[in-house]
Amino acid sequence: MIDQHGVSVEKRAWPAIRRGLKCKCPNCGKGWLFHHYLEQVKRCAKCNEPLAHYNVGLFLPLVVITVVIHILAFVMLELELNGHGSPLLYLYALVPLSIMLPIAILPSSKGAILGLMWAKGWSDEQDR
Repeated sequence: MIDQHGVSVEKRAWPAIRRGLKCKCPNCGKGWLFHHYLEQVKRCAKCNEPLAHYNVGLFLPLVVITVVIHILAFVMLELELNGHGSPLLYLYALVPLSIMLPIAILPSSKGAILGLMWAKGWSDEQDR
């Protein structure tokens, strides 16, 4: 990738994803990635990296739903294999889990996807 000064810069994906999982700037790892719960900042407060044009769009719900479904399927399988599977237990355990788990992993998931998009230079906007 080439920066604004014409110098070639290599952005590594895995460190950017790890920083995004921590909800930190994928460039410096010091500035916060979100202003509120999921509201993305326009620029990093520490390194001034522009982050506004990276939009995860519909990929975020796909990732979150996939992770949540795998966790819930594992829990249901464990309950069934151990002989504890009853409709009432599913109601009391899995319904709250299926509500709280996506809320808990949304910011980290969005941060990881933003880190990947930043490292690869992917954007849903046209180059203008």
